[in-house]
Amino acid sequence: MSVWRKLQRYGSLPLGNSGYLLPNGPGNREKFEWLATTIRGSDGEASVLEVQSIDNYSGTQLQKRFTDARTADYRQLLKDLRVARRRGGAGDNTRLRRRFQEIASIDFFGSPLREQVEKSLTALQQPKSPTLSSEFGPVSRSAYQNRTWITRSRPGVDRVMSAWLIRTFIDPKAKFAFATENQKLGGAVPFDMYEGGFGHRGEDCTFETLAKAFRIKDKGVAIMGEVVHDADIFDDKFGRREGFGIDEIMKGWAQTIANDAELLDRGMQLAQGLYQSLRKKGKQLSSRG
Repeated sequence: MSVWRKLQRYGSLPLGNSGYLLPNGPGNREKFEWLATTIRGSDGEASVLEVQSIDNYSGTQLQKRFTDARTADYRQLLKDLRVARRRGGAGDNTRLRRRFQEIASIDFFGSPLREQVEKSLTALQQPKSPTLSSEFGPVSRSAYQNRTWITRSRPGVDRVMSAWLIRTFIDPKAKFAFATENQKLGGAVPFDMYEGGFGHRGEDCTFETLAKAFRIKDKGVAIMGEVVHDADIFDDKFGRREGFGIDEIMKGWAQTIANDAELLDRGMQLAQGLYQSLRKKGKQLSSRG
């Protein structure tokens, strides 16, 4: 049991009934060497092997298994963070941050959830964000017309869907710009930035925040909010998987499209296609009823 617990802490993957894998490197090799010494010292048998290839697992498949394991760990940590946030448990921060560091230390290939957890940990340390009305004044469409909306570069599913929502339902002539957290653009409206503007609020992603702030009642938008929430926050709150496909497409495009504006436009086209599909399904259900 002691050996098994150490294998879990090391982030190793099981291979069959008696083998365990770690990415090859001095640190991981040393861990396995010491563990093998411990096993042999208890009259057990253990071998440390340097594996060049496995016939039924490609390198890409193995990386995905490691990443999926850490994504599951991060997802559970996000749930714990939301519980702590609801009860105002800033005192939980030390424990949860230590758990994050433990997971990050064995996140060998970079789970996509790591950034989301870091954002949530930072939010837990800070007092609750002011309401949108106190931050911006009364939230009305008339105050947000012909504006420049600014967000982070390399947009993913929440940012592209939010940009589509802004241009379709809030500000038809909206212009979009990109900046880092430390850059400022006078007069621009921030969205999905880590600090300030229209971003995550409580358990809501940026898309949901915008829809609520501007009181958008469209049924298709409500469903899209569920899709974006599950894809961006990874908590399976609504059980909707459509957004994961869009997020994977955005990641693929990000590897070939260097221009952020073009990447955003492509994503907004995907968002429009999803919206039309949802509207069509909604009309079919209404006619059957």
